[in-house]
Amino acid sequence: MNQHVPVLLKESVDLLVTDQNGFYFDGTAGFGGHSQEILKRLGKGGRLTATDKDFDAFTFCKERFKDDKRFSIYNTNFSDIDTISKIEFIEKFDGIFVDLGVSSYQLDNVESGFTFREEAPLDLRMNKTEGIPASEVLNKLSQEEIADILFKFGEEKKSRLIAKKIVEARETKKFETTLQLKVIIEKLVPPNFLNKSLSRVFQAIRIYVNNELDELKMFLDKSIDLLKVDGKIVVLTYHSLEDRIVKEKLKYESLACVCPPGLPICVCGKTRNLKLINTKALIPNENEIKINRRARSAKLRVAQRI
Repeated sequence: MNQHVPVLLKESVDLLVTDQNGFYFDGTAGFGGHSQEILKRLGKGGRLTATDKDFDAFTFCKERFKDDKRFSIYNTNFSDIDTISKIEFIEKFDGIFVDLGVSSYQLDNVESGFTFREEAPLDLRMNKTEGIPASEVLNKLSQEEIADILFKFGEEKKSRLIAKKIVEARETKKFETTLQLKVIIEKLVPPNFLNKSLSRVFQAIRIYVNNELDELKMFLDKSIDLLKVDGKIVVLTYHSLEDRIVKEKLKYESLACVCPPGLPICVCGKTRNLKLINTKALIPNENEIKINRRARSAKLRVAQRI
């Protein structure tokens, strides 16, 4: 199994774990890279609660850490953190971590349906039991709706043209595989830009199918309420859309006032909930990128509850 190589592992866990007997949350356990490092830092009184939507990742971690009573994991989205905290009788967490990257296993495993390098079912769902597969999105939505998805979630400049060709193609044969979509893009994009366009298109459909950005917003709202004073939220992002959401939310929660400039007194009534630990995102160094090319777009943002 080609497991996910943890990105910014030492940096993220160094910032996250401040109490070896504290309660921590890993919202994207994956195949346990960050979870393992967190558990190494915890004492006997510490606890790590984790979630992952992907059933393969969930079952892998459940087996991997089955003998560690400090660890528990749920096959659900990280936005359910409030429900999980109640189940686990945890009022507040000392640290909350999430890595928003798709794992190398998902990207490289044909059966997962995330790769465009080999023929696979066009699915793109993290949890195959929820929502609708990507093939159904392309087969049923209107040309305008498909174009909007590609532009909004993939920032794809040729979104209108690609959507037009998708609708034309499905009249002859309904979409079932990743290669059917790849062939359309290959005809529209020059070879030197092909991989970037493919990545943007597949990313856009994946984000839409999994409702990723709305789930992220819910997670951030709930996480801030569930952090202990001095507890930290640590977030790894990999593309501009999710990084913008994280950056803006953490910045907003770090402000004591959001009144328009020029007002003599504050009337917004806002409270400051966070202190930014790094105003500029941490990024992997050259050595890490050489070892793991998928780390090159990673950004680490950290804030502390006050």
